[in-house]
Amino acid sequence: MVTDTDTRSDAGSSGGDTAGDTHDAREHGRSDYYAGERYTGEDTIDEPVSEVEDGDVVHHGRSRKARLSPINQRRLANFKANRRGYWSLWIFLVLFVMAMLAEFLTNDRPILVSYNGELLAPVFVDYPEEKFGGFLAVTDYRDPYIQEEINANGWMLWPPVRYSYRSVNNDIPVPAPAPPSWTMDKEKRCSRYPLGAEDPNCVIGNWNWLGTDDQGRDVLARLVYGFRISVLFGLALTLASSVIGIAAGAVQGYYGGWTDLLFQRFIEIWTAVPTLYLILIVSSFLVPGFWTLFTILLAFSWVALVGVVRAEFLRGRNLEYISAARALGVSNPVIMWRHLLPNAMVATLTFMPFILNGSISTLTALDFLGFGLPPGSASLGELLAQGKNNLQAPWLGITGFIVISLMLSLLIFIGEAVRDAFDPRKSLG
Repeated sequence: MVTDTDTRSDAGSSGGDTAGDTHDAREHGRSDYYAGERYTGEDTIDEPVSEVEDGDVVHHGRSRKARLSPINQRRLANFKANRRGYWSLWIFLVLFVMAMLAEFLTNDRPILVSYNGELLAPVFVDYPEEKFGGFLAVTDYRDPYIQEEINANGWMLWPPVRYSYRSVNNDIPVPAPAPPSWTMDKEKRCSRYPLGAEDPNCVIGNWNWLGTDDQGRDVLARLVYGFRISVLFGLALTLASSVIGIAAGAVQGYYGGWTDLLFQRFIEIWTAVPTLYLILIVSSFLVPGFWTLFTILLAFSWVALVGVVRAEFLRGRNLEYISAARALGVSNPVIMWRHLLPNAMVATLTFMPFILNGSISTLTALDFLGFGLPPGSASLGELLAQGKNNLQAPWLGITGFIVISLMLSLLIFIGEAVRDAFDPRKSLG
């Protein structure tokens, strides 16, 4: 016979067990969360994988998870499906690697020198000229005397182009700016050498393939070095401004309220400051340099991503899984970094190639106006300015325009492919 007391006792016992199970599950979920995994209610064990081949059991060890998640595999497939952007990435990477190895492709120093049985690397070390019988502090390897001394006691391995971005060719047969060497015959091309066409320096390595600028410097060398400094400046500015912009947008979007309001008013005032005028003021008492320009442009370029990241954090901060994380006692920085930021990075990565494009264009424009890098620096904008000032030398403006157009077009195509890759509505089917 079951009494009411027994029923209440059983119900209390059952309720206590249920509450205990709920508490254990909650503690299990919290411990798994802080261990780096979300609790799903089921424990998965990575068991060894075995197969039967010809009656024998073959053990393959523990199963391995795919390196990329299904969503990232789909993004990679969508990126590759955009053939124009995919091949643009490869072309840009090849050009960038070549530019990073500029000292081995176009330089006024040999890559290797063997002198009196000693192997030297002038591309890395500044050797004094007294090592080769001279008296200058730094060796000029284009000096005929130094070349004769080294060749008489060893050999030199030159880059394909024997000019650096600051090397002046004093042996051009016509006044600077000189046309490309391949437009002239050998007699005219080598007329300024002591032995004419028979001179040892009358070789293809001393050609000016794209001519010279108005100071006798090789255009090809300045293009290679200018490409490198433009891309490095753009990458550094893009990465630094993205970090600051993402952090500012995350704080605004997550906390909202007065924090968001004050930040927005500050950004509106800050973006109203004319950047060009500020650069003009700074250049009046400071010599414009790489880091000076970088600092000034960084102070204003970080706002580009604030709006995008802020919108993503405003949208995601009230979602259910964020509320669940708060209920588990997860701190705000962890929620912002681990749960909200990955979703915001989808939109951020889509914009980054275009921000890089804008950074390079800004440096080129400042160099063209004369407020960019110091005089003598390898600069694509300075080459365009020389083309404007020397209309009788069309190779200056044409080569500068082609390189800048190619570089910016490749970045645009890459940006379009990245946008397709992160588009959730884009599918291969």
